[in-house]
Amino acid sequence: MNKTERLYAIAEELRRSGRTGTTGPRLAAALEVSERTIKRDVAALQQAGLTIWAQAGPGGGYVLDPSATLPPVNFTPGQAVAVAVALATLPPGSPFAVDAHAARGKVWDALAAGDRERATALAARVWVRRSSDAAADAEPSADADAVPEVGDVVGRARVRLRVLRAVEQSLAGSRVLAVRYRDSRGEETSRRVEPVILAHTDGAWYLVGWCRLREGMRWFRLSRVVRADVTGETYAPRPVEEVGEPPAGAASVR
Repeated sequence: MNKTERLYAIAEELRRSGRTGTTGPRLAAALEVSERTIKRDVAALQQAGLTIWAQAGPGGGYVLDPSATLPPVNFTPGQAVAVAVALATLPPGSPFAVDAHAARGKVWDALAAGDRERATALAARVWVRRSSDAAADAEPSADADAVPEVGDVVGRARVRLRVLRAVEQSLAGSRVLAVRYRDSRGEETSRRVEPVILAHTDGAWYLVGWCRLREGMRWFRLSRVVRADVTGETYAPRPVEEVGEPPAGAASVR
């Protein structure tokens, strides 16, 4: 880490520490430099115009003037989880991976306490298996070489969006989901599902939940959900552990 990166990192640590601030030893340990280097860097930031209050001696430390930071950005719990999911699906070794992790932390920091708890609970119900060669979340049609009409593409996209929004709302609000599902043989059935998690593995997204028709936990590939409607019926969320072991390499995005 060069000096410019270190100065930025110190400013970010002070920003995240808020009014309580942090100490030189903590900064030195986090950045793996000496306390003397931290003192020089803080002095450089002060000379550059950043308002940092410094207090020497036991119990002392550094505090960044709140007026020197931007006001919090307003995110909903769902938006925060969306950012976490997007970052979690980055293949290993992706450029800006370190910055992506820091960005996720900033989004979480911007949430109010209650929203942060809801976002954390929701994120725990999203599993992602990182893969560098994941296939697209779609299945080839019978006529893969045919060029679809623009209207057909738009229509399918709208249906797809309605399905995804219904799944999101059902999972976040613990409301029973009514789905029309097409299996691998092309047969359609109507199901009532109590969503437990969303899982991404082998390049596809799955809704995993308690199927009332089959009276058991089932994995529904989202690309095969023809229709989904959120009902007014609520349910007590089942523990994530009831799903079983996640696919190899999968982890929640919280």
